[in-house]
Amino acid sequence: MDPRHLFLDERLRKLCVYCGAEPDTYDHVPSKVLLDEPFPPQLPVVNACERCNSSFSLHEQFLACFLECVLVGTTELSAIRRDKIRRILTENPSLVTRISASRRDDGMGNLLWQTDDDRIRKVMLKLARGHVAYELYPKLEEPRELVVVPLPSLTELERTAFEDTHISDASVWAELGNRSFLRAAGKKPDQFERVGDWIVVQPGRYRYAVVETGGPLVRLVLSEYLACQVVWE
Repeated sequence: MDPRHLFLDERLRKLCVYCGAEPDTYDHVPSKVLLDEPFPPQLPVVNACERCNSSFSLHEQFLACFLECVLVGTTELSAIRRDKIRRILTENPSLVTRISASRRDDGMGNLLWQTDDDRIRKVMLKLARGHVAYELYPKLEEPRELVVVPLPSLTELERTAFEDTHISDASVWAELGNRSFLRAAGKKPDQFERVGDWIVVQPGRYRYAVVETGGPLVRLVLSEYLACQVVWE
């Protein structure tokens, strides 16, 4: 039996975890464009409708390409380290032009990138909804907090707090039978490495944590650079 589909309340099989509509497909969380090949085995999948699944694809592709260009400091194809991203940019010159236009020099030799905040927040919220649905239960309402920042911009104290490997509140128990409960009980519903509350989907590329703190809290890190925290009541 596929462990990605274990322990799921039957009520939750009947809705898209992003909009609540009737699902007619599955979506990988995280999206494969954010990972390198070969992909990790048993990637989490959640129920989705085709409309949500397809509507996020271009946003995720943009974020993956933009992030790689920021990390290497250029849109020059020869400098792109990720094969997948190089292929996407080679096939999509207009995307290269768009990302290049966001590159700035502050006049003091510092390289700046103007982000498409709305697009990035949409992807991060989508990822957070997927992880919450997979680990706990779907949350369709808007979160109380959604913060996206580069890890290097955090102070040492902020970075330490964000990287905490024991985020969960011992007084708050996850619902019996869901994946978060099983992890807390020392079980492994998948093959991913776990460091405290952090689940490492692909080292150096993607990790996340989902805990109950009176409401779901999700932390994500993409390419060990872009960090996000999403909190629901």
